[in-house]
Amino acid sequence: MLKKLKHFLHWSNAERPEVDIGGEIYSHLRPFRIPVILITVVSMIGTLGYIAIDNMSLIDAFYQTGITFTTVGFGEVAPISSEGRVFTIVLIIMGFAIFTFSLGMLNEVLGRGRLVSLFKERTMLYKIARLKNHFVIFFHNEYAVELGRQLIAAHVPFVVVDGSPEFPQEAETYKYPYFVHQAPHLDAAILKSHLSSAKGAFCLSKNISDNIAMISTLRLYERELDRKPFRILASCEEQSDAEKLKKLGADNVVSPTRLTAQRLSAIAIRPEMENLLESFLYRRDVPLDMEEIEVPRHSWIIFKRISETHLKEITKTNIVGIKTKDGVFLPMPEGNAQILLDCRLIVIGTSEGIHSFRKLIRKKDKPEELRYI
Repeated sequence: MLKKLKHFLHWSNAERPEVDIGGEIYSHLRPFRIPVILITVVSMIGTLGYIAIDNMSLIDAFYQTGITFTTVGFGEVAPISSEGRVFTIVLIIMGFAIFTFSLGMLNEVLGRGRLVSLFKERTMLYKIARLKNHFVIFFHNEYAVELGRQLIAAHVPFVVVDGSPEFPQEAETYKYPYFVHQAPHLDAAILKSHLSSAKGAFCLSKNISDNIAMISTLRLYERELDRKPFRILASCEEQSDAEKLKKLGADNVVSPTRLTAQRLSAIAIRPEMENLLESFLYRRDVPLDMEEIEVPRHSWIIFKRISETHLKEITKTNIVGIKTKDGVFLPMPEGNAQILLDCRLIVIGTSEGIHSFRKLIRKKDKPEELRYI
């Protein structure tokens, strides 16, 4: 009954990180055990001493011990004998020694800076544990910086993972909402980034060996989870390396060298086409967007012709390409082109129109608004 009520009210237990760093935090707090024990023992001795020497009540003796031990100087709560005053002097000396020792230890632990960073990391891990369908960026460099800006502008959640000493400061400089300071190839980095719930990952190291190792690790982890494949995107300098990364399991590989050459040659050959995509598709202030949408196997548009769906009239979007499961691409399909199983549609239109398009094709039955067209 309680589970049904939680489901009805959309209540859920707080997500917990896959890595618990509580043990490491406790190891740094362990030196404080001695001061705590000393304070407890001296408080008990002081309370029992005032009861035995001056016949105070338990609460008066405990209060007198507290104000004496901490040297706050509130005075006596009850008349104290000569023996009691000697006992008070001893308590003051012991309290001063214990607090001096405790402050020195506190200064030493905080001076290392590790304890504060662990508490910050623990807070970050709990935030990351709440993410779903996010992306993980492995290795931080100028590519990651620019990619982070684009993802933030598109409101796509992501986690950046890097193990370099200066990375935490760089992450704060570039205002990454989620980041993990850990060597990317370690199991701890994969668990801390909550990769099990991620949509995909970017491997952006400039060293091809790092990207090879990272892709292999991600595919192995994917098999251990027995989940749908991650979408893995990588970068490399040489085109020959791109083929290697694809064979190892990368879905897409981008070569900055090749992209730069293609862009410059296009501008040189066709100057009038300069910045066309940037002006109409990449800018956020222009309401035109393009997206590749996978058609669900249960969709009502399967085996129908494009003209029969009437999606263009309702959503104000255009299907500019069809990609079949065999990898065949049909550009600018006519109205009589058929939508087959496991195909992908390249759609262009406004963000709202594409959202409506995606929502309509996910239905099993033809929507009411399309039955009378």
